[in-house]
Amino acid sequence: MENREKELLRNYGEVKSEIDRAAEKAGRKPDEIQLVAVSKFHPASDVEILFKAGHRVFGESYVQEAVAKSEELSALDIEWHFIGGLQSKKAKYVAGNFSLVHSVDSSKLAGLLNKKAVALGVKQNILLQVNSAGEEQKSGVSEKMLQNLAEEVMEFEGLELQGLMCLPPFFGDSESSRPYFRRLRELKEKLEKDLGISLPHLSMGMTDDYVSAIEEGATMVRIGTRIFGKRPV
Repeated sequence: MENREKELLRNYGEVKSEIDRAAEKAGRKPDEIQLVAVSKFHPASDVEILFKAGHRVFGESYVQEAVAKSEELSALDIEWHFIGGLQSKKAKYVAGNFSLVHSVDSSKLAGLLNKKAVALGVKQNILLQVNSAGEEQKSGVSEKMLQNLAEEVMEFEGLELQGLMCLPPFFGDSESSRPYFRRLRELKEKLEKDLGISLPHLSMGMTDDYVSAIEEGATMVRIGTRIFGKRPV
């Protein structure tokens, strides 16, 4: 356990330093970027180590694992984000249990989250996931339908639209992802102008490409492997 703690704290410190450097290079303040530590497939004990080191925001992708982990760590004031693809039948378990849902990509899913949030008497913060690359195997609303979905979401009393998220094609390097990050920022700015709203967040950038994401305007980066290491088999 002692070795694991040292490993996690070293990795976490390095990532935080790299985020700070990327922000400064882009002429931004480091505190403009929120690190979402992606803890999926890793034990609650890892989350607890980073929590005790001062980190508060953790991302999970699978509903059952996330709920179990949040229950185990319920005594800690953790800000849980749901970042994975969300099946409609699981929406009722997500609404009200996560500070932010990054992966809303359809009016059906938004409606189910809204229904549960209203029943609970809460506002569920969400991001719209955009499939800018048009990859058939990936979730995400198309650019063409993005504004329509945003307008629908704005009508739901139980949802609060906070911004956009994307998962660009996997290239394994930061520069190849840059055009997709730039495009997401442009889409956000267009929505803000066309709908007269403020969208504070862009969730983009992971272990291999978060530096260019920050340079292109990310307010949240989702980093797992770089902090926790490879997922347990």
